[in-house]
Amino acid sequence: MADIDKWIDIAKECKYLPENDLKKLCDMVCDLLLEESNIQPVSTPVTVCGDIHGQFYDLEELFRNGGPVPDTNYIFMGDFVDRGYYSLETFTRLLTLKAKWSDRITLLRGNHESRQITQVYGFYGRFSVKDECQNKYGNANAWKYCCGVFDLLTVAAVSSHLFILLPFAFIFLILSTNKFCASTADFPRTFGHWITFASLSRNQEIPHKGAFCDLVWSDPEDVETWAVSPRGAGWLFGAKVTHEFLQINSLNLICRAHQLVHEGYKYMFDDKLVTVWSAPNYCYRCGNIASILEFTSTEQKEAKLFQAVPDSERVIPPRTCTPYFL
Repeated sequence: MADIDKWIDIAKECKYLPENDLKKLCDMVCDLLLEESNIQPVSTPVTVCGDIHGQFYDLEELFRNGGPVPDTNYIFMGDFVDRGYYSLETFTRLLTLKAKWSDRITLLRGNHESRQITQVYGFYGRFSVKDECQNKYGNANAWKYCCGVFDLLTVAAVSSHLFILLPFAFIFLILSTNKFCASTADFPRTFGHWITFASLSRNQEIPHKGAFCDLVWSDPEDVETWAVSPRGAGWLFGAKVTHEFLQINSLNLICRAHQLVHEGYKYMFDDKLVTVWSAPNYCYRCGNIASILEFTSTEQKEAKLFQAVPDSERVIPPRTCTPYFL
């Protein structure tokens, strides 16, 4: 416990841990995540958060608005890393809180919590302006430790069977026949019971297709049922199938993240689905505000909006240049 307290003090200063300590922390969190189910039950009151994307100082602003852990019970719906300057410090900060107060913070997996995506968008890149793992440690070990945690992150949470929270999509991919779709040829057109999703093996890299892929890549859209997603992965889903899913599973709201919302949050489909976005001024240029969604009960909720921390109150790392000869 003394080690965890020391790590918390380091992480909240936007500093990364020594490599051996990071490995210990990741191993500790992995042990905790092994005890969590694919659909993790949570109790209210709880505060729901969307994408963070390595914006460490804005994460601290989120905590100032929502309250510190453990005073506030949090669910983070994935996309902790990539695009922002401080993915490593951001993820480390959340891991230290998980290690200290595992029952007061639930971390869900997003599409950026994968090996492939983190090598594209800066978390791994040695010469990235985002100053990430390879650049800070001089090797890929820290990235590998974090990827081990990614593989064990749970993928959904449910509270009192009244609302469900998922990283990006929702469990439209579960067939009523208790089978998972494996390709577009048998993609489900009807909902089944969300509890079936508990049988999915989540301890793996996010695959390029199939149920797991669809879960973290899909988006709501103004379509009746289903449509091909412009992302090249997942699907677009509409109001009809959303209402069917809620009715079958006796739920009244779906919370998700995954899409930039300039107003911080957005309701769709007769207020039965809400997208929460928690990275203000996304990529330090989008100009959007951010939000968190506070549930005092499964029926009572309030969105809290917050702005990005001013540049004068954050440290911007120096730009690093890629050597001409690699």
